[in-house]
Amino acid sequence: MSRPVPAPYAETHTATSVPAPNTESRPLPPYRALFAVDAKDFTGLAALQHGPVSRLIPELVDQALERAGLRELRDSKRFPANTGDGVVFGFDPALLPFVLWPFLGVLDDTLGAYNRQSVGPRIRLRASVHVGPLPDADGNGTARNDTHRLLDSRPVKAILTAASEEVTHLAAVISQRVYEDVVLGGYTGLHPDRCVEVPATVEGKVFAQRAWLYVPSPSGNLVQAGVRPREEAAAPAGASADREQAPVTSPGTQYSGNTQHVGEGAAVMGSVGRDFTYTGGSTEYHGTNQHWGSGDNVAGDKRTGGAGGGR
Repeated sequence: MSRPVPAPYAETHTATSVPAPNTESRPLPPYRALFAVDAKDFTGLAALQHGPVSRLIPELVDQALERAGLRELRDSKRFPANTGDGVVFGFDPALLPFVLWPFLGVLDDTLGAYNRQSVGPRIRLRASVHVGPLPDADGNGTARNDTHRLLDSRPVKAILTAASEEVTHLAAVISQRVYEDVVLGGYTGLHPDRCVEVPATVEGKVFAQRAWLYVPSPSGNLVQAGVRPREEAAAPAGASADREQAPVTSPGTQYSGNTQHVGEGAAVMGSVGRDFTYTGGSTEYHGTNQHWGSGDNVAGDKRTGGAGGGR
């Protein structure tokens, strides 16, 4: 006599099936731009603060979208999700130029204004911008996974950790695809010279992509590394050759000519304050040039404090 099948096993047969790739042609999902942020040091907050901060981050993002003239985007997000320490959502790729400029700068200003008047924890964010084919039903796909990997990549974490918490409230990583199509394509007000190329890798993950860092309000060591503030006027045509030869005379005005060859992570030149952990592998140093194999390489004065440098 056969036994009855237990209910939990009997219910495993569903109408949902997992399609096999490359067995037939299917319609490509629409291309969606993606924006994601998460908060630095969120896990270090007291448990009592997790809920309020988790609700505050999307409010600040929405405020910045409205101030940047992107109310349409704010009200038409695709597959929005609160990740606990941040948010992620899709949107029309036609709006990518405006997200890169002026929105990222406006978000940095919004965070700065909040942090200056708040008696609670500072809200400093990492952001990532990407684009790719994703279904509107749930937004699941490789492009979304890569957006989160970019957000967790070593360079953007290292830069935000090293920068002044009084000045730098946002560090953004832009995918190669967005950089090529939008920045190099000339569709956005974000000039290529404000972006720094980095290899985006994530500790413990099989992930490595070319990407670009943009820091709207660089501070101290970032300025000395040649990352220019967005308020600084673009250099006149033909000035690049002279700039490469000129030494730095005052922070934030000229590029010193130091060259960084980065194999992984984020290379920072100049003085680094606050907590900063070096976890590098092989490092070759030749004068002021950095040929970097891995880790978070720092040239100049390096000061480390107590525990820190987390998310």
